[in-house]
Amino acid sequence: MAPAELLRDAVERRAISGHEGKSGAGLERVRLADGRALVVKRVQPGEDFTLDLTGGGPGREYVLWRDGVFDRLPDGVGHAVVDAWLEGETTVVVMRDLGETVLTWEHHLSPARAFWVVERLAALHRGFLGDPPPGLAPLDLVLSLFAPARIRAVADEGNELMVLACRGWEIFAETVPADVADPVLGLLDDVRPLADALGRAPVTLAHGDVATVNMAFEGDDLVLLDWSMPSAAPGALDLARFIAGCASVLAPTREELLAAYRRAAGPAADERSVRLTLLSGLVWLGWNKALDAAEHPDPAIRQREKADLDWWVRAARTTLESGEL
Repeated sequence: MAPAELLRDAVERRAISGHEGKSGAGLERVRLADGRALVVKRVQPGEDFTLDLTGGGPGREYVLWRDGVFDRLPDGVGHAVVDAWLEGETTVVVMRDLGETVLTWEHHLSPARAFWVVERLAALHRGFLGDPPPGLAPLDLVLSLFAPARIRAVADEGNELMVLACRGWEIFAETVPADVADPVLGLLDDVRPLADALGRAPVTLAHGDVATVNMAFEGDDLVLLDWSMPSAAPGALDLARFIAGCASVLAPTREELLAAYRRAAGPAADERSVRLTLLSGLVWLGWNKALDAAEHPDPAIRQREKADLDWWVRAARTTLESGEL
């Protein structure tokens, strides 16, 4: 099918505003004459900070689709892409409209459902273990996505998320014990030691941004959305990102989720890489934890996030004291 031919039968088009994504990608809901409902995503340099901060275009969701990587996903793991192409520097990705099967930040996962997700993530990681595809985002750029020096210019341009991230790192530096804060802030200045250490572990295809808002439940399939930052990394990187961003809506404890992942992932989850990815979780979202622990308007959430930050600080301290870096 020629580029854009799929959309020539569109009978209805509507921009999607207020969606969960914060990267800057444009989304449009499209209905075709045959009744199919689609979502069209346009990723443009200069407008999508995820693209800009992870090495530029073309968008990696398009690369994975073009190269047939999605065809290699294991049973139980799906994607939503039906077509993709380039329009100059703009990457266009057309997806099935999964409607209410797509989760939000407010969806709470029962123990059974949370473990179901972990098992499917582990299947993904086992399937690509030792054989991640080419064309992925550089791991150092993914790990340092929220590094203050990298996001300052975006924040100065008025990007609200990056303004909050800069503020969060200031609070992190002021409130987290120096034995952890100083190494983490040092890695934000130069993340290569962490990226190199992770690269020496068993690596696989990591989605890079696993969160409830980037998944849908479709029958027995976990459909992973927004493959904008896939990287060659230990699979536990996805689990660390998942529990860092979503622990408050997951019924199992962090320890229970980690134990379930170790069991399901097998050789894709050696202990060294798990420890390193827990440190990466703090490098990724330490700013968010510190910000909410200090300034969230709801005192109950402030207390919850303070406890969560303390857990991540302890995990990072264990990794730092192990001499893994």
